[in-house]
Amino acid sequence: MTHMSGGGEAVEYHSKDFEWDQHRKEIETDPSLRYHLLPLHVNDDDDDHSNGKSSPCSKSLSGSSSSPSHDSEAWNHFHARHSTGKFFKQRRYLLKEFPELLSFKEYAKVLEVGCGNGSTVLPILRGKESISVYSCDCCHEALKRAQEMIDAADLVKTKQRFHPFLCDFSISGFPKWLACDPCREGILQKKDMLLSALPDVKDTRGEGLNDSTSMNERNCCLGGVDFVTLIFTLSAVPLHRMPTAIAACFSVLKPGGLLLFRDYGLYDMTMLRFEPDKKVGFREYIRPDGTRSYFFCLDTVRDLFVHAGFNELELEYCCVKSVNRRKGKSMKRVWVHGKFQKSM
Repeated sequence: MTHMSGGGEAVEYHSKDFEWDQHRKEIETDPSLRYHLLPLHVNDDDDDHSNGKSSPCSKSLSGSSSSPSHDSEAWNHFHARHSTGKFFKQRRYLLKEFPELLSFKEYAKVLEVGCGNGSTVLPILRGKESISVYSCDCCHEALKRAQEMIDAADLVKTKQRFHPFLCDFSISGFPKWLACDPCREGILQKKDMLLSALPDVKDTRGEGLNDSTSMNERNCCLGGVDFVTLIFTLSAVPLHRMPTAIAACFSVLKPGGLLLFRDYGLYDMTMLRFEPDKKVGFREYIRPDGTRSYFFCLDTVRDLFVHAGFNELELEYCCVKSVNRRKGKSMKRVWVHGKFQKSM
């Protein structure tokens, strides 16, 4: 595996710099971090935490902080503040973590969910010229930054294969032009559908999506995608909306297609930095800017994806020590890496 250095270069790292179980024991026996283990709104002298029960989080989850409009607005402000694009480095490690993206057949279609500023899509597009990426995000600012990053790459073929669109998959699912209802149900109606009857689908730049690499396979829509990437995206979705979000991904993935997953793991350094008043649920936190983050254990990820119909291919913690040379500090990062497949 690889890790991004401070200068943005891809450098090698071992995904098992430390054992997660040992790390867990250290965290769970540290009195100063005890509040991370407790359900929301439970006092330290409450016995519920001892038997692993979590209290309902409906009060926080039903408030304005979890509304779709609030979520998208928070991310709009976030990307506006980090408009230089330097906050996120290009995730060049993805092609090593997910080599299937490079070994797939010609004209593969990738749905990148939660594209942010484009730090994931550009390495994918550069990795193989026959890949087309349909990137969505819930906020306009993210799509704007992603388009700027693609334009700055100054690669004509790359621009032609990038199709951004606005979408909150945890609320509305994905648009029908990506995969229509009959195709989602596995019913192909090639003879009964005419390409000329299709609406003129537009991406955010006003360009038609009826290109030869996408519309030839189905006359009614794109026909679904070969890959879905969820890279540090699902953690930003409120926990109660995650099942709907994953089901939406399943519905547009072709039989045999892969969902590639990476996100924050339980007891990652980022989680441990949150103060008690930033908890909005069990393992859910909200930042001062209104953006939120959930921290996954393997069982939670497995339950979510298997319940949606996926088959688990890979699922593990990536435990990496990251060194801040300026401050002389060693930080323990925990991510969850997963690959899930839709049955043929």
